[in-house]
Amino acid sequence: MIRYAENGDVRLAYERFGDGEPLLLIMGLDFQMVWWPDGFVQKLVEAGFAVVRFDNRDTGLSTSFAPVEVPKPFRALLGRVPPVYTARDMLDDALAVMDAQGWSSAHVMGGSMGAALAQGLAAENPERVRSLISAMGAPAGIGVLRTLRYLRPGVFRTFARLGSDPEEQLLEIYRAVASPGYPFPEEWAREAARISHERHPRDQGTTQRQLAAGRAHRFAPLATITAPTLVLSGRDDPLIRWQAGRDTARAIPGARFVCHPGMGHAIPAELYDDVVAEIVSVTSRG
Repeated sequence: MIRYAENGDVRLAYERFGDGEPLLLIMGLDFQMVWWPDGFVQKLVEAGFAVVRFDNRDTGLSTSFAPVEVPKPFRALLGRVPPVYTARDMLDDALAVMDAQGWSSAHVMGGSMGAALAQGLAAENPERVRSLISAMGAPAGIGVLRTLRYLRPGVFRTFARLGSDPEEQLLEIYRAVASPGYPFPEEWAREAARISHERHPRDQGTTQRQLAAGRAHRFAPLATITAPTLVLSGRDDPLIRWQAGRDTARAIPGARFVCHPGMGHAIPAELYDDVVAEIVSVTSRG
């Protein structure tokens, strides 16, 4: 069942699954919450978590913003596009979802851009984060040059060749970043792309606005994070080099770094049990 939380004028669509230890999932750049696979969510519920996933602002059923006539995502990454909102606004969105559930604190897991947001939440609102799981991401708040060094440029050539059908674009983007060491979940990915398109057709300007939001906020140092932390990376991530996860863990006191061979910029179903066991281990300390 879709529910809504509010942060000022922004409405945030979210879903809750199960009862138990509160766990908030934060999705990555320009992807809706349905890309947190139901199978992964169910494994978390079976492990004793109450799981909430939500659409970040500007995606899915949450409040969207005015379209960009000619998106310029790389200019946004360089901080050369005026922000419509900031990453701090997006952190407050996450807190608003927690508040709507009556959670004074929660375990927080973020993937990709969501990993940076989860890190920011742990650093800037430590009283709200019981433990941190940063997956498939890079250190929050790093400069443009370091960010570019972590990116694998080859995948952007694939993005440049996407067709005009927005639903098919979603599928091909996911295919490009999925785990090369595991079978591609064709049936599930097509269904996720279909649901995403029906909920809200892809707006390419969202990528620009969310990248600009990240550049418009100065994140607190990762060294200030006190929550027990797990950092997950894919050794064969086609988008972000695994060293980004290693460096994230090195920057957070006491963080554990786990790097899975064959895993890409998504958690394959074959690793759900292992990843959930790692999450249970770190959350038991939070």
